[in-house]
Amino acid sequence: YLCPWKFNLILNPVCLRNPKSEFRNVLIMSNVTRLKRWLSHFTPIPIEEASSEQNPELAVVLDRGRLQLLSGDAIYSWDDLYRNFDVAFAQLDLEQRHYRDVLLLGLGLGSVPFLLEKKYKQHYHYTAVEWDETVAGLAEKYTLSRLKSSVETVIADAEVFVDVCEDTYDMVIVDIFEDDLTPPQFETREFLEACEALLKHKGLLLFNRLYSTSVNKTFTNRFFEQKFKLVFPLANFFDTKGNWILVHEKK
Repeated sequence: YLCPWKFNLILNPVCLRNPKSEFRNVLIMSNVTRLKRWLSHFTPIPIEEASSEQNPELAVVLDRGRLQLLSGDAIYSWDDLYRNFDVAFAQLDLEQRHYRDVLLLGLGLGSVPFLLEKKYKQHYHYTAVEWDETVAGLAEKYTLSRLKSSVETVIADAEVFVDVCEDTYDMVIVDIFEDDLTPPQFETREFLEACEALLKHKGLLLFNRLYSTSVNKTFTNRFFEQKFKLVFPLANFFDTKGNWILVHEKK
């Protein structure tokens, strides 16, 4: 599951952000014309297709005026319409928390930092761990270049990253899927405890889970009751009508 080059990048994190590419990215975004944005409210408009070893079918689509990243039939990102985290952030009273450092495990197209900056006016420093270099490139091309927030993207396996990371964060956000499934290595007690060790005092762990079909409802209920709450007895969740965002606050 973990290639040697990924482990090297974990030990030597590389920021993909390149200031010299800002003008190029502005030109790319200018291709998303007003006409395309208007049409996208009636039908999705394809912008770019890509593939990788991890995700054979990737597509950037303009839908309802926002950029969306699709992997097969799964929605990985959708600008400020990434509703599951929007519902969660709205209930967290972020302005009163005075957070600074955020760890994203699973970047997608960058909807989480986009949503936090554009809608909630929060400018954090992000460390974004993404194992698919193609996805990370699309995020930089279409989303991160539109943000003022600092985003350091690390191409790495999140399971290993949380074990070797020596930094701590105000918020750790787990948003990892393969198609519509959470890989089992991110459901273990060891992974959850490693995430908790990366939290500062009163830091938050947010864990995104699907909750839309009878099958994934069963999986998510079982994970929450039999694994998540065993590690975090006071844990709670936000029901976003299609997902659960599991929540733990470090005391």
